[in-house]
Parts: sequence; structure tokens; C-alpha cells
Amino acid sequence: MEKFEISITSNNQTYHLEVRDYMHHKDDECKFEVFKDGTFAGSFEPDGHRGLHICKNPGLIDEEVLHLVAAQLQSYNLL
Repeated sequence: MEKFEISITSNNQTYHLEVRDYMHHKDDECKFEVFKDGTFAGSFEPDGHRGLHICKNPGLIDEEVLHLVAAQLQSYNLL
């Protein structure tokens, strides 16, 4: 597992998030988990087309922010 931090700005609010990349994930598990202030905020899995979709969303942050996180992760070419 690799950890790194990202920042996302939405509606004039900046979110500082920790991302955990499970490089050896299995098809039935999420590849990326996102944490805000140490609390689980969402996870993503590859969609098979070099993109990500939300795997789990406990509702801690707005879904629009999660889509911005996915776009940023996709830009890193980690899939």
C-alpha cells in the first residue's frame, strides 16, 4: 500500500485528503481509499477503461468532490 496526500478545491473550500493506493488490489476490492482527517471518506475502483468510479461513499464529503478526486487520481496514471 502506498500513501500520498492530495488537495481538492470545490466551492471555495479546500479539502486535504490522504489517498491509499492498494497496488495489488483484487477485482472485488477498491483500489484507492480516501481519508479526510483520518476518517474514511470514500473509495474508487478502476472501471476497465482507464477511469475510476466511486466504490464506496459514506457521505463524509460531497460526491462532486469525490469526482474531482477521481479525476486527479486518473491524471496521475496510477491505473
